[in-house]
Amino acid sequence: MCGPAGAGKSTIARRLESGGMVRLSFDEAAWRMGFRAMPLEAGPRREIEAALQSRLIKLVQSGFDVVLDFSFWSLNMREEYRRLLRPLGVEPETIYMATPREVALERIRGRAAGHADDFRLSEKLAAKYFDNFEVPTAEEGPLEVIVFP
Repeated sequence: MCGPAGAGKSTIARRLESGGMVRLSFDEAAWRMGFRAMPLEAGPRREIEAALQSRLIKLVQSGFDVVLDFSFWSLNMREEYRRLLRPLGVEPETIYMATPREVALERIRGRAAGHADDFRLSEKLAAKYFDNFEVPTAEEGPLEVIVFP
């Protein structure tokens, strides 16, 4: 999954999960560790990411299809995961949530920090995330674009 905060990634990832995929969520991992605000400091962020990468590799090696419910906001981050998976014979597909800016920001405004998919962000930070998001292209590899209003 790929898209800025409020784009609808978790909604689609949960649909894929109900269809048999294993869903790994950065936000859920952070929530389980007791974090209730984003962004995380570098140390906890790296710890969560390392644990999720380890679990991802084990799942893929065991033959599971996995959906990563992360933002994948930068080309660099997407490439890092491609480099992680290619030695396992996997070419990841990027599912990009092409959600309009105002829709994503309105969703974030409505968040109440009641669960892992509901982290609050300030209006300024949410706008910054959206405006600095690096939209994936087909040149990166397999790409599906979902317009999710």
